[in-house]
Formats: sequence, structure tokens, C-alpha cells
Amino acid sequence: MEIDKIQEHVKKIYNLRFRSVQKRVTNAIEETKSAGIDLTALNLNEMKSLTSTVLDLETAKVHAEVEELLAKKEKLQIELDKKLDALQDIKYDVFNAIEQHISEDDNLTLSKLHQVKLQSVDIFDLLSEMVESAIITSLEKAKDSQASQQINEVVKDLTYEAIKEGSLNTIRIRKILSTILSSAIELAEATPNQASTILEATLKGMRSGLACAIDRFKQRIMYIPIEAKHILIADYDTIMEDLNQTDTLFLQIVQTQANESSPQIRKLLIDLNQKMHYDLEELVHISKETADAMKERFSSFAKKAVSKTEEALKSPKAQEAKEMGKQAWGVAKVALGNAIKSGKEFIDKK
Repeated sequence: MEIDKIQEHVKKIYNLRFRSVQKRVTNAIEETKSAGIDLTALNLNEMKSLTSTVLDLETAKVHAEVEELLAKKEKLQIELDKKLDALQDIKYDVFNAIEQHISEDDNLTLSKLHQVKLQSVDIFDLLSEMVESAIITSLEKAKDSQASQQINEVVKDLTYEAIKEGSLNTIRIRKILSTILSSAIELAEATPNQASTILEATLKGMRSGLACAIDRFKQRIMYIPIEAKHILIADYDTIMEDLNQTDTLFLQIVQTQANESSPQIRKLLIDLNQKMHYDLEELVHISKETADAMKERFSSFAKKAVSKTEEALKSPKAQEAKEMGKQAWGVAKVALGNAIKSGKEFIDKK
């Protein structure tokens, strides 16, 4: 039977007035039998056409509701982004207003205020510009012998502040470190005579800032609220995997940025990256300590999570997954059997 005729027939006889999906589908199958459509005689495309038509009819209403909700979600996300931007602007205005009441010569008070500002605003969106400005200022105001140390310290602070409040996952950390290093590379390429100083100090600052952020995470594990504990348990394996490869992640970021740079900067970064292999003990050590702290802290929660998993395995979705797994095995078995049969027939013919 032609596919378009199957579709037309199903649309024509499908009765949505029945209360359950089971009754609606059963009625449709009985009606198709009366029309001479035998399920067991359908090929794969015909079977797909019949089921797709039924699925479209059954899900039309819910699908429309999902589309409506997605449109609302997009609108809400736009509004949320606007409010977050407004929140940031208010914070900047507050700090700028306070700074106007402090003398430009009062470096100690200004330093305290700026430190609080760094801790209070979301610096991620401005990270690239902040790193560039901080490194340029360090080069201009510090003595040659102190420039490297100054860049190291400021990059460490910016790395720490950018990482510490968010999720401790590979994607986020990679993005932050790549942004910082990319800004440093641009400056290094613009000032070749200072390239070595800028890049070496930046890498050391990134490494120290990442280690401090991981150490802070380790300290916070002991005091995380119950709600957050469940989030960590749900993401336990990912966090543990990330903690066990922070040194590899760091080296990969440097290598990736090197591959995208000019030949001179690329060589410099590769040389520095090789040195870093022997200079990541602190990062590896604090990452291991944090992983051990997670294991110790959440061992009891992990046991509870296992029991909850066992309960979840009895849920309708889990049972459906198990059934589909068996069905997938059946499909593979039939396919393999047909392949063996075809091969045997080919050999027999020869």
C-alpha cells in the first residue's frame, strides 16, 4: 500500500474522543485491518509512516503547548538578561559613587574598595578587557624587576574571582582560562620585547588562581547547604573526573592557544608549557585533596543516592528503557542473523 494512502487513512479514522491512548490506538489498528492494512505485512517505511502519523495526531496539542512555553521561555530569558545587566550597572554605580568620596592619593582605601568591587560584581563578561588593562598597567607602573610579579598577582586574583562563584566544571574553567590567556597573547604580540615576561607571569597567575579557586571549593564542601549537596551528588562523577585532570586541562589550554598564535608566540608558549609540566605539583595536590574531601564528605549521601537510584530503576521510564534495550538487542540479533544467513547463502552458491 502506498505511504500517502496509509497516512490519509489513519488521519481519517483516528478517533481522539476515546479517553486513553491505548483505546485510541487500538481502535485505529482495528479500523486499518478493516481497510486491508495488515501491520505484519508493512515494510519499514510503511511502519514508520503509520506510527509517525499516529504520533503527530496524539502529540499535536502537547507539541503546540511546548512551542508556546519555549516562546515564553525565550522572552523570559531576554528579560532576565536585561535585569542582570541592570543589576550589574547598579553595582558599578554604587562603587563609583563611593569612590568619588575617596581621595585619589589614598591608595590603601581605594585598594580595599576595589577588592570588594571585584568580589561583588560579575567580572566574567568584562574579563578580557580587565586582563588587558591590568597587564598594561602593571607594565607601565611597575619597575622592570617587579612587572612579572605584579602581572602574576593580578592575573591570579582575576582568575580566582572569575572561577570561584560559578560551577567547577571543565567547560567553564576552560573558557575563563582561555579568555585570560588570549588577552595576554594579544598584548604579547603587540609588545614582542615584553612577550616572555607577559606570558610566563600570566601562566603562573592562572595556575595559582585556579589552585586557589579549587581550594576554596574544598573548604566550602563542609558547609554546603542540603540543597546544593544534592546538586553535587547528581554531578558527582563529572566533578570528580574534572578534579582528576586539572593539570591536563591547563596544559591543553596553553597548547590550543599556542596553535592559534603567531610562530614567535607559539614557540614561546610551547617552551613555557613544557616547563609547566614540572611546575603543576601544587595544582595536582590541591585537586587530589579536594577529590578526597568530596569522597569523604559525600560517602553517606552517595549511599542514599544509590538507594534512590534503585527506586528510580523501578519507575515507568526505567522499565521502558529496559524494554527498549531488549528490543534493540532483538533488532541487532535479527540483523546479525540475516547477515550470517546471506553470507552462508553466498558461500553455498559459490
